[in-house]
Amino acid sequence: MANLTVGAGTEAIAYVFVPVGGVLATASVLHMLRSGSLDSVARRFWRAVAVAAAVVTIGYGWLAVDMLTHAAQARTRSMPVPAAACVAIGFGIAIWAVARVPVVVTRGAERWRMVLDRTIAFLGCATILWYVGLAPMLSAHEPWSRQAMALVGLAFLVTVGAATKVSYVAGGPVDRAAIRLIAASGGGIAGIVAVLAVWFGYAAGIPAQAVVMPLTPVLATLGVAAQWRATAGLRRDTARSGALLPYLAVAAVDVPLIAVAFGAPLTWPVRVVLVAAVLVTALVGARQFIAFRENARLLRNTRVQEERLQYEVSHDGLTGLANRALFRDRLTTVLATRVRASVLLVDLDDFKTVNDLLGHGVGDRLLVSVAQLLRVEVGDDGLPVRVAGDEFAVLLTGADADPEELAGRLLAALNRPISEHRLLVQASIGIATAAPGGTVDSVLRDADVAMYTAKQRGKAGFARYVEGMGEPVLAHMQLGGELWRALGDNEFRVVYQPILRLDDNWVVGVEALVRWHHPNRGVVLPAEFIPAAERTGLIVPLGRFVLRETCRQAAAWSSEFGADALQEAALNVSARQLHDPDFVSDVTAALVDSGLPCEQLVVEVTESAVLRGQQVSRTLFELDGMGIRLSLDDFGTGESSLSLLRAFPAAIVKLDKSFVDGIEIDDGQAAAADARQAVARAVIQLARAFGLDTIAEGIESAEQAAVLRELGYTRGQGYHLARPMDADGVSRLLARQQTMAAVDR
Repeated sequence: MANLTVGAGTEAIAYVFVPVGGVLATASVLHMLRSGSLDSVARRFWRAVAVAAAVVTIGYGWLAVDMLTHAAQARTRSMPVPAAACVAIGFGIAIWAVARVPVVVTRGAERWRMVLDRTIAFLGCATILWYVGLAPMLSAHEPWSRQAMALVGLAFLVTVGAATKVSYVAGGPVDRAAIRLIAASGGGIAGIVAVLAVWFGYAAGIPAQAVVMPLTPVLATLGVAAQWRATAGLRRDTARSGALLPYLAVAAVDVPLIAVAFGAPLTWPVRVVLVAAVLVTALVGARQFIAFRENARLLRNTRVQEERLQYEVSHDGLTGLANRALFRDRLTTVLATRVRASVLLVDLDDFKTVNDLLGHGVGDRLLVSVAQLLRVEVGDDGLPVRVAGDEFAVLLTGADADPEELAGRLLAALNRPISEHRLLVQASIGIATAAPGGTVDSVLRDADVAMYTAKQRGKAGFARYVEGMGEPVLAHMQLGGELWRALGDNEFRVVYQPILRLDDNWVVGVEALVRWHHPNRGVVLPAEFIPAAERTGLIVPLGRFVLRETCRQAAAWSSEFGADALQEAALNVSARQLHDPDFVSDVTAALVDSGLPCEQLVVEVTESAVLRGQQVSRTLFELDGMGIRLSLDDFGTGESSLSLLRAFPAAIVKLDKSFVDGIEIDDGQAAAADARQAVARAVIQLARAFGLDTIAEGIESAEQAAVLRELGYTRGQGYHLARPMDADGVSRLLARQQTMAAVDR
């Protein structure tokens, strides 16, 4: 300023500011590199920036020395070629450093879109810089040296490349603001220098060197500071999309065209702009075509995804049938349109046994086969549905469709082995009419009642809902609710039926039985409430109560009358209890709390319960390992009695009452009597062969007891021997026996 105003000093001093600033900028980059806070990618970038700054500083230092030694020609002297080469090399290194910064990883159409966007942005920015900066320098009345114009062009290249690059940098180790400052330090300053050269000619050289160009190292040093802040976490570098950059570039290309439209001369630099505008327009067209194809693909994918999601929402994932939601929606539509239709509710009988014995994988494949069977049998007359678990439904809407005929065909088809495992499965089917005026819930309730009625009739059949059919079902459901209340109100009592020796009627054990003392109905027998307890799962807490009470009472009798007063205390256990994973621990706790020896407890199970899967088998073997004796109840009524004796750790078999009834009849025909006694004789022979104890159930007369003694049975129970009684009654029997034993001694 002093030189320009009063002529103090030499103009050559102006060339010192750039190399001094370059030294300071290079030192700032090296200081950051020595800190060790950068990762490998950022270190690589800033190392290249340090080299570029150093080489540029050398070039401008060379220029400063040359100007100081030729101070008289400082205003018009050109930059030495070696100095210009150093600066050009530095700019080239800077371009290379920016080019190596990682950008967003893309593939396919997205990659081509980004390439086109970057090309459009590059051409647009380059065109505007050419029009307002480099081209006017080339055509100025006082043109600068070729070296200066080459350096300005390289600086513009750094700026355009960095601006294009930074728009697609997805955050990362190199700070976006730092790259922008590095770019501005080259191209931004070069643009100002170019404008000064065009407007003021050689007179602008000294102010450019002293005031404008020293801003380059300042901006570079600010870039270092930005990188420091980003690395230290003091500033969050928010990645922004470069989607607007191509549109800004197109607008930049239009600026020269607008100038021509308003009368600017059509010189050769403007013709270059026109060619660039044509290229940009073509690239924009290509980009829009790619965007159109990509949008079309995305729309197709969206439609496919929506269809897939809609299908998944309305269909069962395992079988592919419609699910409950779609079923209710279709049924709602049918009821609204007053079209007469029928609903068939199909429930597979004893499907849980398949899962328990063969595994859930086999069960799933069986469900898939049942679904396929439904599709075939229903055809176009209705909608087959998987409602839940092993429950299916059919919404029958065909004009000529007969629901009962379809139910018959379904049952007949299920009588044949299905699935790859060739399994037989049965089903109970309930039919309800979806009459106009009905609701979805009422139709489904009617079908459910009809299905439950079919199960009560013996399964593997169908029933059509009629008015009043739901009353016994509702009563059964209400019974389940009363059972829950009865457990809480302690309305259940345990009674005991004595087990006697058949030769002298001596009590050797008891079987625990449960009775419900209803506050209004009086004593309710097990045949009425046990099925409801099984269905609702209340059999588990009820069985736990009977277990603990039996163990407690048996231990009390042993304490009062001696350990030999009773050999065993037996109780019945259902398959549902054996499936309970806590059953063994419940038995252990009852024995420990009561003090009853394990060998005095007998657990009675039916043959059907033993065949209920691995969990039941594992539980029974655990009980046997504890020393608890197991008894096969109702022996002889099942289909696998002989195989059970080989595989099941039984200690006692109980001859079912059905084989005791009529065993004493003497019609004078020996063959007929032998036939009536055949099963009882076979059971006692099997028991002896396997070393098992036997008990005959349901003895109702002295003649039956006599025949059973002749066949070899030593113990029995029944109304003839002793009726079920409360604990006090058993205590009186044991006290009488104790008195008789004392008299005999």
